[in-house]
Amino acid sequence: MKVLITGATGFVGKKLVSELASRGHKVSVLTRDLENARRRLPIDCEIHRWEPELYPPSSQAFSDVNAVIHLAGSNIASGRWTASRKKSIHNSRILSTQNLVSTLKSLRNPPQIFLSASAIGFYGNNKLVELYEDLQPGKGFLADVCKEWEHEALIAQDHDIRTIVFRIGMVLGYDGGALKKMLPPFCVGLGGNLGDGNQWMSWIHIKDLVNMIIHSIENKSTKGPYNAVSPESTTNKVFTKCLAQALKRPAILPIPKFALKIILGEMADLLLGSQKVSSNKILESGFKFQYPDLLSSLTDLCKNSSNELIVEHWLPLPIDKIFVFFKEPKNLEKITPYYLHFKVLNQSSKEIKEGTKINYWLRLHGIPIWWQSKITDWQPNSKFSDTQTHGPYKYWHHKHEFHEKDGGTLIRDHIQYKLPFGILGNCLMDHWVRKDLENIFDFRKKKIQEIFNIANSPPSN
Repeated sequence: MKVLITGATGFVGKKLVSELASRGHKVSVLTRDLENARRRLPIDCEIHRWEPELYPPSSQAFSDVNAVIHLAGSNIASGRWTASRKKSIHNSRILSTQNLVSTLKSLRNPPQIFLSASAIGFYGNNKLVELYEDLQPGKGFLADVCKEWEHEALIAQDHDIRTIVFRIGMVLGYDGGALKKMLPPFCVGLGGNLGDGNQWMSWIHIKDLVNMIIHSIENKSTKGPYNAVSPESTTNKVFTKCLAQALKRPAILPIPKFALKIILGEMADLLLGSQKVSSNKILESGFKFQYPDLLSSLTDLCKNSSNELIVEHWLPLPIDKIFVFFKEPKNLEKITPYYLHFKVLNQSSKEIKEGTKINYWLRLHGIPIWWQSKITDWQPNSKFSDTQTHGPYKYWHHKHEFHEKDGGTLIRDHIQYKLPFGILGNCLMDHWVRKDLENIFDFRKKKIQEIFNIANSPPSN
């Protein structure tokens, strides 16, 4: 299946793209930032430029597309809800959906499936009953936005397109979303209930959300609105207790309702509103949750807390020539930015092989660092890994993969890392560390093309 995605570089979108690709689906992307998409997404992705609030996307982006997944929309929790912020939240959802559906309606052979995000804000806040998909929308800013958002999306079903709307709850993931903002105070023992803690929270593990999206586009009987939440809604009080338990930290400092109102204004309704949302409809479609209960979800996310960076680069050269270059540690000096003053000091064996230890020296933001790595999983012309045994990271594992592709070689760098000071260190430093790593690999791509005298090595689609 070929799937076209909007919002592909966002918190959920990146995970969805990766999972679709791993299952053998082709992925195409609509984005306003071509450079960012090429940096963050697999090289096989087709990337098309689109300004979602300004005009409909080009019909060329829909060539051979079977399903469209619409995730684009500005972050509702990135700041106080001023008048201009509300306008941005509204337009990024309603105008983008109008423009997207406009193109879908105009196509001679439209995709068979259209799935659009929405949110459980559809139901309004302070609901005392369990919330099902056949209920009427609630009242308030978010309810009004979701109602209009879904109305625009469901127009697609009038044109013989199977249309699905996901009312998404709070998405739990380690590297983004609400949980990332909650972790710092909890890590230092400053977490606690929000208000009286009795309000209901409806949430979903990001892996379950991604799997649910794929299940829905693959299941022909799935259509209309679905609540994208776990089967176990919980109160804020219980959520706080479970998160503290997963982190092994106390949570004894509640934030009073009035303080949240002062700090966040109207946006405090996101945290204080009560919504107990049912997942029965998606369960009846045959979907099975991997993380149905809160404690297992939070424990998984806190234990498996490594960061991930995947970078791909295609070169029109044979794999043996590329591997010979990368297996030589001294060549790292040539493709590392000069400001790092990177030097290979020595290695434990003359030829690189399984178990070889390599010592490096560099300056990271002016600080001199000795780094030692050990070579593992050594498979010439295919892959190898280096794992940090001494260095600035709490954990570092870099897998180098080489694949024959389209008459050349696809280089894939898959990095997993943890920062010092655990989850707190990650929350405080990962933004800058990730940016540094992306800049280093951007430099590496350009330098490799210069070394091999390759101008504009094109991505293979």
